[in-house]
Amino acid sequence: MDIFLDYAPELLDAFWMTIKLAVLSAIGALILGTILAAMRVSPVPVARWVGATYVTIFRNTPLTLILLFCAFGLYQTLGVTLADQESPTGQADNNFRLAVLGLSVYTAAFVCECLRSGINTVHVGQAEAGRSLGLTFSQNIRYVVLPQAFRAVIAPLGSVLIALTKNTTVAAAIGVLEAAILMRTMIENEAAIFVVGGIFALGFVILTFPTGLFFGWLSNRLAVAR
Repeated sequence: MDIFLDYAPELLDAFWMTIKLAVLSAIGALILGTILAAMRVSPVPVARWVGATYVTIFRNTPLTLILLFCAFGLYQTLGVTLADQESPTGQADNNFRLAVLGLSVYTAAFVCECLRSGINTVHVGQAEAGRSLGLTFSQNIRYVVLPQAFRAVIAPLGSVLIALTKNTTVAAAIGVLEAAILMRTMIENEAAIFVVGGIFALGFVILTFPTGLFFGWLSNRLAVAR
């Protein structure tokens, strides 16, 4: 308890950073993953090829490698900056945004596959009815197919977002001051590795367990009747 009280402000800041990483990356992954899922079922062969190639590459590439590429490839080599470097917090903000970018593009591949499986559950007659009404492919996918697909994969999407929350610890590799960096500091300063590990394990359980319950409830609430 003494260790927890001594580090309470730092713990709150670290987990708040973790929450921000998870929420912003989830939004980016959902947007990009939805676009990729539409590309994967598109009638245009090039779009299907691009979507499949993206998923294959990012789903089979380690997240640490993607984040390191964002930090060293985009920022240091290509000079891509996502924050004002003249600001006192410019470097920290840039690292944070690069981490959000890396987490988003990585998680989008898994969101895409979840949504594609949901699209496959929608009866083909639904899409044919939309086409018979004169809807274009984009209108059909947006108004007819995707709403049903999202309802069918709420629980799997919840699992992807829980995994994203845990994956935020990898952002420590590029200097984002989230939970993993503080845990390493506490282990170095305190001779209580099991206590420190228990504190952070409990913290992530507090973050992810309610998410799982919520998505489970939402899945049952919005389940598509077959």
